[in-house]
Amino acid sequence: MPKGNSPKNTKSESSFGYHDWAVESVISVEDVNRQAQELSETVSLEKITGLVQGEPFLKIEGLCAGYGKMEILHDFNLQVGKGQSLCMIGPNGAGKSTVLHSIFGFTNIFSGNILTRIGDSETLITKMSSSQKLKEAGISYILQDNSVFPDMTVEENLIMGGYLKENTDAAEQSTERIFEKYDRLKARRNKPARVLSGGERRLLEISRALVMEPEILLVDEPSIGLEPRFIDMVFEILDDLQRNEGKTILMVEQNAKKGLEFADLGYVLVSGNLAMAGSGDELLENPDVGRLFLGG
Repeated sequence: MPKGNSPKNTKSESSFGYHDWAVESVISVEDVNRQAQELSETVSLEKITGLVQGEPFLKIEGLCAGYGKMEILHDFNLQVGKGQSLCMIGPNGAGKSTVLHSIFGFTNIFSGNILTRIGDSETLITKMSSSQKLKEAGISYILQDNSVFPDMTVEENLIMGGYLKENTDAAEQSTERIFEKYDRLKARRNKPARVLSGGERRLLEISRALVMEPEILLVDEPSIGLEPRFIDMVFEILDDLQRNEGKTILMVEQNAKKGLEFADLGYVLVSGNLAMAGSGDELLENPDVGRLFLGG
C-alpha cells in the first residue's frame, strides 16, 4: 500500500489529493461532484438490505435532514447489521458527516426515521436527544481531531466520557477497564492530555467514547491529521473493537482507500444522495470509484 513517504511532488502533473499517495492528475471538487453524479445509480432498498449481515441493527429510512432550513440529505436510506462496519466516502459536501450528525441528533430532521435495536425490539430514535441516544440507545460519537481536554489528565478525560453514568464510581470502573486494555493510556493516566502524541490523542478520543459502553460507534474522520504509522494504529484499534467486542461502526473517512479496506460495507454519497453501495471490496475494485476517490 502506498504510504505518506511516497516521492515528493517534483513535477507539475503530479500532486497529492486527500489520500496519502501521489496522483497523476488533479480535478476540482466541482468536477468530482459532476463525474460522481454521472456515475450515480438507483440504490434499491433490496440491495441495501442484501448487504446486511443478519437483521439490521441500525436503520435509516427516507431521511431528509440538514441545518437550519437547508436540506442536505435527500430521501437517504442506510442499513447496517450488528457487528458490521460501514464506511461512507464521497466528494466534499456530499453529506457524509451529516449522516452521523443526524443519527446522533445534531441536525434538523425534516422527514424520515432512524431506528435501532434496543434489547429485543426495534426502536424509533429519530427524536431522541443526543444524551438519550448515548445512554439509552448505546450510540457514541467520536468527533474529529482536537476534542480532548488538553489541561485535564488522561484519566480525567476518560471519566468525562462517563458523565451520563449513574454515579462517579461506575465511570471510574469503566475507566479502569480501558486502562487494562490500553497500556499506552495507563502509562500516562496522570499526565495532561496535551503531552500525548497525535496517535495517543486519537486513542484517548476513541477510549473516552467507550466509557459509556456503547454498541454503535459513529467515527468521524479517524485518520485526519495523523501520520501513516498512527493511522494504521487507529484502524487496528477499530478493527479490534469490531471483531473482538462486536461494536457496530459507522465511519466517514477522507482516506477512502483505507476506509474501504477496513469496512465491511461501503457507501458513496453525492449531493446528499446515496449514489453507490456495496461491500468495501466491491467499491475498492470499482474503476470509477478508484479514479475519483482512490487516486488511481
